[in-house]
Amino acid sequence: MADDSGYLLDNQQTEAGTRFGALAALFDPSTFRHIDALGIAGGWRCWEVGAGGPSVPSWLAARVGTAGHVVATDIDVSWMTAAADAGYEVRRHDVGVEPPPGDGFDLVHARLVLVHVPQRAAALATMISALRPGGWLLVEEADPMMQPLVCPDESGPAQRLANKLKRDFRTLMAQRGVDLSYGRTLPRLLRGAGLVDVEADAFFPITGAACTLLEQATVAQIRDRLVAAGLATNEEVDRHLGNVAAGLLDLATSPMISAWGRKPA
Repeated sequence: MADDSGYLLDNQQTEAGTRFGALAALFDPSTFRHIDALGIAGGWRCWEVGAGGPSVPSWLAARVGTAGHVVATDIDVSWMTAAADAGYEVRRHDVGVEPPPGDGFDLVHARLVLVHVPQRAAALATMISALRPGGWLLVEEADPMMQPLVCPDESGPAQRLANKLKRDFRTLMAQRGVDLSYGRTLPRLLRGAGLVDVEADAFFPITGAACTLLEQATVAQIRDRLVAAGLATNEEVDRHLGNVAAGLLDLATSPMISAWGRKPA
């Protein structure tokens, strides 16, 4: 029987690598655009929180160069390159309960992390405490309740089934304490924590190859829990995955809300 506690999409499952690749393809360009706009430069010290895979810390390391330093942390670091030539430091770290891996960071970034952390308020405070005066925090979180459909164009039974399974997935997440409306609260939370120059925007793809890969990997990871919870049947999951493989669906993601603010100098 599937374990009904903990993170639904843990890094130990074989589909995690596919999910990391799809998320990188979908959201790295937006993340990198935001970080470039914050003025990242050679010599910056950066903390990538809950990195998961190597794409963001590798990009950061290339931007800050040998004069800078990048620390990439996660509860499970098995998908990150730890070789010396990777250009960044890898540490196992739980941002919800542990102190930051240093301080004086010019940039602290987290994407799709805080909604899954039970102690998310403490985690946000930890991230802000690690900033130097004038340093930037960039937090990016999905808001599934803002746009809850995986198929916004619900044109037939295949699309209705896809959206039904997405509702089932949200039910599982809510049962595990995920705040499905957390993304929209980020500007208020950053201002409340004393950051200045706070701004935010949102982005979500509506269809594409990476959306398809993400849906396939995600559904494969959660199918046992969906069935065990009585939310879906194996037949429904198989039918949906067949529809995805046949290219019948325009699959969207939840909006990714990016919020950034600066620690007062």
